[in-house]
Amino acid sequence: MTATTPTSDRDTATPGGTPALVVVAHGSRDPRALSTVRALLDRVRLLRPALPVHLGHIELNEPLLPDTLAALGGGEAVLVPLLLGRGYHVKRDIPDMAAASPARTRVAAPLGPHPLLVDALHARLREAGWPTHPAPDHAVVLASAGSRDPESRADTSRTAALLAARLGVPVVPAYASAATPTVPEAVRALTVRGHRRIALASCFTAPGRFATQCAAQAPWITSVPLGTHPSMAHLLLHRYDRALGADGEENAPKGARDCFDMRLRRGARPATTKAALAR
Repeated sequence: MTATTPTSDRDTATPGGTPALVVVAHGSRDPRALSTVRALLDRVRLLRPALPVHLGHIELNEPLLPDTLAALGGGEAVLVPLLLGRGYHVKRDIPDMAAASPARTRVAAPLGPHPLLVDALHARLREAGWPTHPAPDHAVVLASAGSRDPESRADTSRTAALLAARLGVPVVPAYASAATPTVPEAVRALTVRGHRRIALASCFTAPGRFATQCAAQAPWITSVPLGTHPSMAHLLLHRYDRALGADGEENAPKGARDCFDMRLRRGARPATTKAALAR
């Protein structure tokens, strides 16, 4: 069926066999998360009406990713994680689910770090009241979910560095779980350095427990999660396009290639001989 409206989750092909875009969200018990993600996908569909766009969750919400992939049958799809850095979900969970499905899949890299992500973070801070010309005592804590994976923390640190270059003030990454510093620890460290106006930039794709927890610990203004900001829709399409490119992008997570190798061991034919993985 060809995509015809911005609200359908069941389009499976386009004329000429364009691979579907499957946006892979984590899932959340917060009902605002699912509605936010669906609205973001509607933005993607408006930007590219002929592209089949689907949603699959790793856990907690339907549709789950295995069900979304099963509905595609043997069709081609690019899985774009709605996640902001590398970690276990990107390296293992998503590739393993892709390898177990009948669909011919390739897995893109997570959304961060990338200048478009920084565009969205900056815009959300401005909406929260961040000044056009910050003073020397201004600083930002970049709050994210956290991971034990050092590459995930490296991605968050890189995003913080890109945001600091954009804002012209220090930006310190902080985590809601599994990593340090926490938001209160990052705030204390900046306060010791003489910063009195410390904003919190929410590096979360949608509302949820961690975003709410971090916002409650902010000493000053707090930006809302990135949600449906236009740059997020453009970034999803960018990752999709780069994953389809012949050479992919640098710094691809190793696990994303494993889905092809596993399918080959099972005798399946992958969509391409080389995983095009976006960074």
